[in-house]
Amino acid sequence: MRLIFFFAEFYVDGTTIPEVDFDVGPSWSGLLPISSDPNETRKASTPTDRKLFFWFFPPGPEGSLDDLIFWTNGGPGCSSLEGLLQENGPFSWAWGQAKPTQNEFSWTNLSSVLWVEQPVGTGFSQGVPNIKDEEDLAAQFIGFMQQFLKVFVELKGKKFYLTGESYAGMYIPYITNYIYEHPGALDLNTKGFWIGDPSIGWNVILQEMPAVNFVHKFESVFYLNSTFMAEIDAVADKCGYTNYSKTYVTYPPKGPLPLPGKSIYGDPGCYVWEPIFEAALLVNPAFDIYRVFDTYPILWDVLGFPGSFAQVQVAPVYFDREDVKKAIHAPTNFTWSECSAHRVFPYGDGDTSLPSGVTVLPKIIEKSERSVIVHGLADYVLMAEGSVRLQLLTDAPTGNNLQGFQTPIKEGSLIVDGMGTLGNVHSERNLTYYEVALSGHMVPQFSPKAAFRTMQFLLGFRSTP
Repeated sequence: MRLIFFFAEFYVDGTTIPEVDFDVGPSWSGLLPISSDPNETRKASTPTDRKLFFWFFPPGPEGSLDDLIFWTNGGPGCSSLEGLLQENGPFSWAWGQAKPTQNEFSWTNLSSVLWVEQPVGTGFSQGVPNIKDEEDLAAQFIGFMQQFLKVFVELKGKKFYLTGESYAGMYIPYITNYIYEHPGALDLNTKGFWIGDPSIGWNVILQEMPAVNFVHKFESVFYLNSTFMAEIDAVADKCGYTNYSKTYVTYPPKGPLPLPGKSIYGDPGCYVWEPIFEAALLVNPAFDIYRVFDTYPILWDVLGFPGSFAQVQVAPVYFDREDVKKAIHAPTNFTWSECSAHRVFPYGDGDTSLPSGVTVLPKIIEKSERSVIVHGLADYVLMAEGSVRLQLLTDAPTGNNLQGFQTPIKEGSLIVDGMGTLGNVHSERNLTYYEVALSGHMVPQFSPKAAFRTMQFLLGFRSTP
């Protein structure tokens, strides 16, 4: 039995996707409004009409008909089509590849997958951004999903899993919490969520505090001179970074984390992340904050973003080609870029929501059947020590009013079939946390087999993580 959909205006013929020399199978893509407001119709075209672009794939032959995965990239303002093309979609055009190839670890091998470019202002999505915080974002996304389910009615009632990476560490927890707090808003059975290398806390904890320790962990990769190392060590000592984890990471936790200083961004004189980045570029001009092992040559990227900096290409990026736009029902009179050049949170300093790790994340862990957080250990954008090991494991009370993990993470505990030890994994009270060695910021891209395994567990296809 297969899911059968109609709606020719959205249908994509899997044999006619440009540059793809194999049949990807049927899919559906296009624009849908964020609400049922008559002014936000599929045919409307004024700046106040806000519509999100989606690409939906039903499950492959081995996939489940009972589940639906939603995926979003982060940014804020970065396209989920990057995730589809280079992380977890059915065809892959990764950095350095001459053409697309089949992705044996596509999440469509598990279930239906819906990639959505959100919020408004991201990718092909249309209209003027008008959100101030994550509550606004969640409401607009749920409005879109309501319109989506009116079209794809066969998906109503499916088990629903929300997934994403990076700034989706804000998006996914707030959207999931919105669903739990508005139980009649969405005709889906929400089961859990997955976030990779997530932004879930204060900047001083996410980036500044762990940066020097991270450099020491990968000294042979950074290869910074002793003078510079002495300088950043002195800053880390002065600012309370050096022994912060050793002091406050205990099992069970002793209490909420204090800030290392007085500022959520870092005190004056305590900024080390940016100086380290600049020094690393002097030693290795191809240094990639998304995966620190990269060196010259910088691999060509069909999306124009193969590392720390966007690259200028002679040929247009894949999703900005007119033939690609026509094939997937995207607006042809629109310039697509992987990450938006304008702000998707347009007011003031941007997103006014507090970090998800200190607000909604503990709530949705408790309410979900399964929750998965994954982190690549070679990620310098958001380092595991600050992003998860501290923000989540010691500062997020969940079931039975217990705070954080009660027992330590066992090193070398993640065993991936056919690969051996590939990192660490730990489960307590609805939450399973994975750390993937060798992977950078985008785990489904850099370690697709490990990412696939984590999704098998989230969906209940594996009994153990």
